[in-house]
Amino acid sequence: MSARAEADGQYRRRVGAVRPSHLMFTGGVGALVDLPNFSVLVRGLDDWSYSSVPNLEPITEPRLLAAVARRHRRVTSMWSAPWLDGVDSDPNGEASRVGVPVEPFPAWLRCTACNELAALDSRVFAFKNDKPRAPHEAKFVHEGCTTKKGRDKPLAVAARFLLACTRGHLDDFPYAYFVHYGAACPKATHPKMRMEDRGGNIGANVAIQCVNCGEQRNMRDAMGSRGKENLPRCRGRHPHLGTFDPDGCAAEPTVLVVGASNQWFAQTLSVLAVPRTGENELRAKVEEHWDTTFKGMPSTSPEFITWARETLPALRQFAKWSDAEVSEMIGKVRESKEAGGEDAAKDDDTDLRKPEWDVFSAPEAPEPTADFTLRRDPDGVPAPLRGIFSDVVQAERLREVRALTAFTRLDAPDPDDPDLVAQAPLSRSETTWVPASEVRGEGVFLRVGEDLLTAWEKRVAGSDALGLHRDAYRQFRMNRYSDRLPGGFDPMRHWPGSRYIALHTLSHLLIRGIAAECGYSAASLSERIYAGDEDDPRGGILIYTAVPDAEGTLGGLVSQAEPERLVRLVRRALGDAMRCSSDPLCAERLPQPHADFLHGAACHVCLFVSETTCERGNRFLDRRFVVPIDDPELALYREPVQ
Repeated sequence: MSARAEADGQYRRRVGAVRPSHLMFTGGVGALVDLPNFSVLVRGLDDWSYSSVPNLEPITEPRLLAAVARRHRRVTSMWSAPWLDGVDSDPNGEASRVGVPVEPFPAWLRCTACNELAALDSRVFAFKNDKPRAPHEAKFVHEGCTTKKGRDKPLAVAARFLLACTRGHLDDFPYAYFVHYGAACPKATHPKMRMEDRGGNIGANVAIQCVNCGEQRNMRDAMGSRGKENLPRCRGRHPHLGTFDPDGCAAEPTVLVVGASNQWFAQTLSVLAVPRTGENELRAKVEEHWDTTFKGMPSTSPEFITWARETLPALRQFAKWSDAEVSEMIGKVRESKEAGGEDAAKDDDTDLRKPEWDVFSAPEAPEPTADFTLRRDPDGVPAPLRGIFSDVVQAERLREVRALTAFTRLDAPDPDDPDLVAQAPLSRSETTWVPASEVRGEGVFLRVGEDLLTAWEKRVAGSDALGLHRDAYRQFRMNRYSDRLPGGFDPMRHWPGSRYIALHTLSHLLIRGIAAECGYSAASLSERIYAGDEDDPRGGILIYTAVPDAEGTLGGLVSQAEPERLVRLVRRALGDAMRCSSDPLCAERLPQPHADFLHGAACHVCLFVSETTCERGNRFLDRRFVVPIDDPELALYREPVQ
């Protein structure tokens, strides 16, 4: 990362480093990043520069790019963060000036010796970064402080309060406005301020004082619902873009502390780079040769295709499909292109996981590639597990591509309804690219038999337990989103269904068991649940490595799918699900009408995993839907593994 300090004009200096995955999920565009001595804000995409990285190639994944373009219509490419090798060998060289641009924020600092509080543009504080090989030691000091004697000037730290609103705006806390109760200081136009900060995240420990007029006020007056009455209107500021909303902002500002987890939530899309299969593969082939072969073809009848195979070399690539199949697909592609091309992307883009499910559930694995290699044991599912799984696939190579499409503040985005929460922009103008990252790893795909799942769904359909889960989901959505859509709100629109809860619970049980057996920690694993819907039922779990910026293909995870190990793993996982050290409280828990949670018999002891591992934030979990901890009729597996 390179920062631009006001004291140094526009000259950029390195102030630290983060992993590429950090810019995707923890501190990307518009987010605050805590450094050892101050905090910085990641600038918008307009300020990112790749001019010094001439050989960097964009990240390619057509399915993901098409999905991103549906949200940002001008996006044509995805890029990793700008980076140049050579910083270690030459800390003052060209590589030191390449990075993600940031700027100090909050722009108000406090002297740790005399408690003077001032903005960066007041020139009270000076930026120091004397060690090129230690950019993390960059700091601000109070040059004019006379309280501390000696050569070293006292450190200035960020004044740790901010204002944010649900529309994605972020601003410095208005200290002068606050301490003077919304009026101007009677003694000075630019009053000198002091902040007495006795530590902790409690506003009562912080007092703001105007040195000129002596007015003083405690920060507790700005906290909570009553404190909002003492705050000014939101100015509609996007500091990462250097802009203010021209239409103003009607949202109420909320006080945040630097480091608060709700100051930034990433909104991302991700896909696995899988080869196309079946009709999708045929469509891709036809579209690939459309302009050169099929567009001007005088006839697309099966008889003509039979003749064309003998004369057109391009049709040799269609040997695995019959003349009728090729003819029918040519007609579909022609119709789609004449209609504007919308249908061509429908299957792959509206449901990003369908092509993945098609590949994993296909009877035959596709040809292995550097990005995707599958393998099945010749004997199929181990005999003791044939009543539990219908298929086991070892994914020896996987490639996941992730793209950052927007971010939110205060409200976490809903993965199913991204428009319910106000999104903050990544750039001042309509962007033509988005940040992305790719992860290579390995995984295990487990498929639960459709007959088993269907029978279980019928058993639990009218149960009180599932009814409480549905009611909790409805109330959860009503509490958060009922006032977001003026045209009406369907709280059950994206209910994941009972099938998802069972598969998700089973996934967590296996993840916790795998982490104890293989070389990866639970935080290095990730999950993808393939549950589908009534029209397209699915029943699969993919557990894979999500180790960023490294080749996560050590073999430790794939080896867990070997017959003997898999039997031991599943026996242990389902056995552990029968008991929890928090029982009977955990076993008896169900979502209640006035409680704001979406899990049943689940807790940190038995099911919860890290946020980087779970795709739904440890929601939609309940052991009773997998193993018989109370009513056996509710359990997917009513009998123990033999």
